[in-house]
Amino acid sequence: MTKKAYFISIFPTIFNVVLNEGITKKSLTKGIIDFEVVNPMDFLKEKERLDDVTYGGGPGMLLKALPLIESIDFCKKKSKKDSKVIYLSPQGHLFNQSIAKKLAKEDELIFVCGRYEGIDNRVIESRVDLELSVGDYVLSGGEIAALAVHDSICRNYKGFLGDENSLLEESLENNLLEYPQYTKPKDMESGKVPEVLLSGDHKKIAHWRRKQSLGKTFLNRKDLFSKLDLKKTDLEILEEFLSELGYDSDRISELLKEL
Repeated sequence: MTKKAYFISIFPTIFNVVLNEGITKKSLTKGIIDFEVVNPMDFLKEKERLDDVTYGGGPGMLLKALPLIESIDFCKKKSKKDSKVIYLSPQGHLFNQSIAKKLAKEDELIFVCGRYEGIDNRVIESRVDLELSVGDYVLSGGEIAALAVHDSICRNYKGFLGDENSLLEESLENNLLEYPQYTKPKDMESGKVPEVLLSGDHKKIAHWRRKQSLGKTFLNRKDLFSKLDLKKTDLEILEEFLSELGYDSDRISELLKEL
């Protein structure tokens, strides 16, 4: 079954350009996914503006409620009435791989892309099912965020990736960052491929990859590392990783006590 996304945006060209490239274009051609952009400008009365100043004062302009509500209702009439409506904003829940997997189970999704100072809160209260943020920073609009969230969701659709096994070993799967990867040539001025990856010994390669994933997650994403269900062997592998980086035994003991 084709998975469809509706994007409500005043800049439809952004989606037409981005989604008609690369792996997304292939999935569109195969009928794995489909998308439609709905412009809220099309629901304005003659000479009416889409934005206006905020009640109570303050800088910037706000997108009006009615054109956005009509845009969402238009999408719902064309899609399933229970299609989830997602609004991208800095105030939303922080998007992650777990949310991407859950949303991938939906057949159709509606993304609302704000602009300027955002949208009238009555749209959120009356129509939005899920408010999402892609990080603790501010973008000029919701289009880039919506495309990022959509792409992450699409990667969980059957047939979207050329190799289904790719998804199993990606960063953030099981709360682990992905291990480093290399390809030809073996030797370059900027470095060499680790010998273990050229050994053909699958057990040693698996050990090395596990060590790199555990170590990188420990050093770079303590928030993810704290969620791991670690075995004794994992702690030994992590100790090995830290030792190879030059940490002495006392410092390693201190770091492991923090777990």
